[in-house]
Amino acid sequence: MSSPPRRLTLYTDGAAEPNPGPGSIGAALIDESGRVVKRISRPIGQTTNNRAEYQALIAGLEAAAESGAEHIEIRSDSELMIKQIQGGYKVRSRELKPLRERALQLLGRFQSYSIAHIPGEQNKQAHYLCQQALRHYR
Repeated sequence: MSSPPRRLTLYTDGAAEPNPGPGSIGAALIDESGRVVKRISRPIGQTTNNRAEYQALIAGLEAAAESGAEHIEIRSDSELMIKQIQGGYKVRSRELKPLRERALQLLGRFQSYSIAHIPGEQNKQAHYLCQQALRHYR
């Protein structure tokens, strides 16, 4: 039996089309060797883009914690979410506050974490998973 990955990279994406509208999440957990250890792709019902982004992050963090990861590197093309998690932007939306709190609670399960905004071109896998889940509504 192999040991759980100590360090994972999490790519996340969320969408609502139109915004607000039917939403979905996509996330990919990648181990240190570059192997995908978990893919998440699911519809989440009526939502907004920002809520979907947080829900994708939360789903990915839950999966990483369940896998036994100790260190997590988060990559997302949602600048708003990243800045809110980092404390650079205030969370003014009542709907986003509990989602941010849940994400911070989950981050506390890891020995360390990093979180960074990346361009959409570097987030293709999570974007694809998110778009696949949106097909549920078509």
